[in-house]
This record gives sequence, C-alpha cells and structure tokens, in this order.
Amino acid sequence: MKNLFGTDGMRGEAGVFPLDAQTMRIVGSSLAVHLRENAGRSPLILIGRDTRESGPWLEQALLEGARSTGAECLSAGVITTPGVAYLARTLPADAGIVISASHNPFVDNGIKIFSPSGQKLGGQTERLIEADIYAKREDANGNQPPDNKDVDQEPSSDSLQTRYLDFLADAIGKGLSLTGLKVVLDCANGAASTLAPQLLARLGAVAVPINNNPDGRNINLDCGSLHVDVLAQAVIAERADLGVAFDGDADRSLFVDSDGNYVDGDATLWVLANYLKARGKLARSLVVATVMSNLGLELALTSRDIKLVRTDVGDKYVLDKLLSSGASLGGEQSGHVILPSVSLAGDGMITSLYLIRAMKEEGKSLRELTEGLEHYPQILLNVRVKEKVPFSEVPPVRQLVEEIENKLGAKGRTLLRYSGTEPLARIMLEGQSQSEIEAYADKIADVIRRELA
Repeated sequence: MKNLFGTDGMRGEAGVFPLDAQTMRIVGSSLAVHLRENAGRSPLILIGRDTRESGPWLEQALLEGARSTGAECLSAGVITTPGVAYLARTLPADAGIVISASHNPFVDNGIKIFSPSGQKLGGQTERLIEADIYAKREDANGNQPPDNKDVDQEPSSDSLQTRYLDFLADAIGKGLSLTGLKVVLDCANGAASTLAPQLLARLGAVAVPINNNPDGRNINLDCGSLHVDVLAQAVIAERADLGVAFDGDADRSLFVDSDGNYVDGDATLWVLANYLKARGKLARSLVVATVMSNLGLELALTSRDIKLVRTDVGDKYVLDKLLSSGASLGGEQSGHVILPSVSLAGDGMITSLYLIRAMKEEGKSLRELTEGLEHYPQILLNVRVKEKVPFSEVPPVRQLVEEIENKLGAKGRTLLRYSGTEPLARIMLEGQSQSEIEAYADKIADVIRRELA
C-alpha cells in the first residue's frame, strides 16, 4: 500500500486519485471517525483553502465526508495555511484542514491536516486514513466533484479570517508602526491576496500589492516566491523600501531590498538570528536549518558565536528539531521560517513582520541588515527519474560523488536527495567556483539519467 501522505501532506493533480472527490469524502469521514475515537465526542473540523479553481469542490467533498459521520465543520474560506493552523489552535478545533498545493501550478492541489497544537497531523493518524482510503474506495458513492454552485458558504468565513488578521496585527505587530514604509507585496494570486495588503496597511505602511487578483488558474503563475525577479522590478519602479514575495498558501516569504537585491530564506535567518540574539531572545544561540542552507550561512553564524544545526529538507523536520532542542528560530532557504514562540507553522506574514521590526528597531535598511553573510556559489539541478533507488545503492553515482567530495574538500559540499512529492532527483553542490560546481553537477546529472531515468 503506497503512502499517500508525504512530509508535507497529500499532493497531486486535482481530480486524479488521491485528489479526487471520492477520496476526499473518505478522508473527511475517516478523519472525523478517528478524531471522535480519540476525543469521545463529535469533533470540530476547520477547513480553509487557497485560490485554485479546484478548491471549492474539494472542500465540499471533505465537508460531505466529515458531516456524514456527525462532525461539526467550519469553513474559513480562502485563507493561508498558517491561518488554518492558528485557528485550529485557538478555536480550538480538533483538526484543521488546508486545501492547497503551495507553490505548485493551479492544476495541482493538496491537503494538509493540522492538530489542535497547530502542528501537522501525526503519521499514525495519516496511516489510518490511508488504510480507510484503500479499503473504502471500492464502495464509495461516485467520483464526480460536487457542483461548485452548491458549495457551502459558511457565515463564519469572514469572522475567522478577521480573527487571524487581528492576531497578526495586534499580537505579532504590537507596538509596530509602519508609517512611512513602502512595501511591495507579491501575493502570487494566492491565499495572501487580500490578507497581506490589509495587514500592512492596518499597521500604517504604504502597501503596494501585485499579483493579487486570483482567477482560479493564475496562482503562482509567473509570480510569487518562484519568480522574485517580478517583485524586484516592482520594488525599483515603486522606489519601495522592500518587497515581499509569498507562495500560493503564504506559509513562506522571500524578500527584495530597496535596491532590488534578492533576500532568500538563509539571509532572513541571518537577519533574525542577529536581531534576536542582540535582545537575548535567541535561545541557546542556536539556529535550525536544513541540509539545503548555504554553507555561507553556517560560517557567518559561527562568526557571531551562533551554532547552525541542520535537518532533512522539510519544515516538519525543522519544527521537530526546534521543539526537541529548545531553539527559537529555524527555517529553510526556500523561505519557510518558524518562530515556535508565536507559531508552530511557517507563516510568511509573521516572518515579514519580524523582518520589518528588525529594520525599524535597528534603524537600518534590509540591505544593511544582510551584510556579513556571504553566499557560497551553489548549483541546484533536478533530474526526472523512474524510481527512487537510494543513491548509495547505485555504484556509478556513489563513486562519482565520492570523487567530487574529495576534490571539493572542506570548502564545498554535495547533496543528493529525492523530491518528496515528484519523481525527481535533486542535486545540490556548493564550492568556491561557480563554473567548477556546475561542471560537477552536470556530471552527476548525466550519471543519474543513465542509471535511473
């Protein structure tokens, strides 16, 4: 039986198993049953979604399944992934379901399930749901998506969104005045399209939103966190103080300074680590990142007596290490940043407010705050594969990587891993020479194609 839940929930093409209406009804009913078994009562389930055209009928299928077993359900409508995590924790709900495929194109969709703590659902419950899916699909009633016109319009949607916005403005933004600050917001035509401009304007900033007119199909399309060049052009044209790029569900954010320079997740961690340490709030002088974070971040943090601890790729693993180590800051190069004292989910808007607070309190521009971090040249390549054989079990790949690592020595590193959601081998190299690591990466890619494609 294939695991349907990966490290970041369930994801795939909308309308195709397991992201079809029939399966979503089973997910809804299965989750409700297992929650009732644990709680001894009918559970409360919260559902939110991003702006994809498949979102409404997937939501309706989940609602039908959950309600068929007696669960009470609330819809937050279009809201960010961390917004659902926050609401699940504070309502409190027995679970929160997000319907989103994050940075993927509109044809894809997915679900993430949060526990009342605001953490993603544990693997044990996911396996129970998977077992129910495989056992019940044969007997389920039809696979046609519900008519979008019949999707429940919950009267609570606006109030739930307002509750989350109030938390961001009043708790995270407490005492923060953004008067005189001009910020361009690339909302990726996703879940942040309404919320992010409202938040920044409420705190006094001049908010200039772009890509904030979702039509169901333009989410992440040539915009957002995967196309930061669009944001850089807008920041320069607007003469803004900085720019923020969200992904489709706004659980991550990337930045551009006033000169149009790209500020990735590593640079964000660098700025926040220095800001928190100066105020005695960087617990254990520790930052948690993944194996993908640049070697330059590790060296820069070391120069400030801050230790970098690496995990496998995925915000789930970053959070696990944050909680087990007692650290107060962690994240990924891709822009997921977790501050566990305020949220156990990566939240692009929380990250933005923390970064802007650092600018305001330090009296420095974003460019000035990122000084001291020198990125080592890095190359990332993806190679499509037919099967995900451990690289250690493919002698030509293993031998070539060993040769390259010996040549790079302590001034570089290699990382090979498989995508958790796609049939891709991911190749990452760092070193002192861009041309050298590019040549090495091409050699590894050629061997992987020969052996595994």
